[in-house]
Amino acid sequence: MDRELALELVRVTEAAAVSSAQWMGRGKKDEADDAATSAMRSMFDSITMQGTVVIGEGELDEAPMLYIGEELGNGQGPAVDIAVDPLEGTNIVAKGHNNAMAVIAAADRGALLHAPDMYMEKIAVGKNAKGKISLDDPIEKTIDIVAEANNKRIRDLTVIIQERPRHEELVERVRAKGARVKLFGDGDVEASIASCIPHTGVDIFVGTGGAPEGVISAAAVKCLDGDMQARLVPQNEEEANRCMEMGLADPRQLLTLDDLVKSDDAIFAATGVTEGELLHGVKFLGNDLTETDSIVMRAKTGTVRFIKANHHLDRKPHLLVNE
Repeated sequence: MDRELALELVRVTEAAAVSSAQWMGRGKKDEADDAATSAMRSMFDSITMQGTVVIGEGELDEAPMLYIGEELGNGQGPAVDIAVDPLEGTNIVAKGHNNAMAVIAAADRGALLHAPDMYMEKIAVGKNAKGKISLDDPIEKTIDIVAEANNKRIRDLTVIIQERPRHEELVERVRAKGARVKLFGDGDVEASIASCIPHTGVDIFVGTGGAPEGVISAAAVKCLDGDMQARLVPQNEEEANRCMEMGLADPRQLLTLDDLVKSDDAIFAATGVTEGELLHGVKFLGNDLTETDSIVMRAKTGTVRFIKANHHLDRKPHLLVNE
C-alpha cells in the first residue's frame, strides 16, 4: 500500500459523506445509508487497487453492493482487504444528531479479521498506555494503569462508554472509582479513535458493541500507535460456529490489536457527515458548493492528515439526491 491509495480512499469517504448528509434530519435512515453506499461503491471503481470487501454491508444475499467478498477497484495495484461502513450512524443522520461518519479501513490482503456481525467486547487506549492494558483486568485496575501512563489524576481521567442498559454497571464502577464518564449514543468508531488522540480529552474507550466496527476501529488505533483488545461475544450456537469458521478455536479468546489487524501497514480514512468531536460535518454553502472535513492515517508511516475540501455538486450530479 502507498500514500496514493490513502489519499484516494479519502475521495471515497468524501463521496459517501456528501451523499448521505443530504438526508440529515429527514428521519429516513435507510435512504441516508443507501445514498452513502451507492456513492461509495461508485467511487471505488476509479481506485487503483485489487480490493476485497471483508467487512461491509452484509453477505451477498443481504446487500446489493459492498457485500462481503465483493471485488473493488480497477483490478490493478496492491491487493488489499477493505472494511467499510458507508454511514456509521444511520440513526444519527436521520435525527440530525452528532458524530456520524463515512469510514474505510484497508490493510494487506488477509490482514483484517473477518469479524462476523455480532457483539464484541472492546477496550482502546492511546500510545502512552500501549502494552499495559488487558481486557481481562477489572476496569478499576485499568483506570489506575492509564492514569499513571497519561500522567493524570484519576479524577481528571475520562472514560467514554456507549449509553446502553448493558453498560449501566460499568458506568457506575467507573464513577465509583472517581474517574469521569462520557456517554455517547451511536458511533463507536469515533469513540475508540478519541481515546488515541490527546486533544479529545478521552483516555479510555470500553464497552460492548459491533464486531465489524471493532475491526475498523482497530485499523485506526494501529495508525495512531495506540492499543486495543477485544473479544467476540456470540449470543447463540450459530454465532459461535461462525467464530470457529474464522479459525478461532475458542470463540471467546482474547484478541490483541495484532489479531485484529495482522499487518504493520493499515490505512484508515473517514469523513464527517454530521458535526463531531473529531471531524466537522458536511456543510452546504450554497451555489451547489459543499465543504467536507476528513482524516486519513497510515500505520506504516504514522502520518495523520486532516483534509478540508470544497466540492461543486453541479459538477458531480451523481451525488445529488433526487426528490
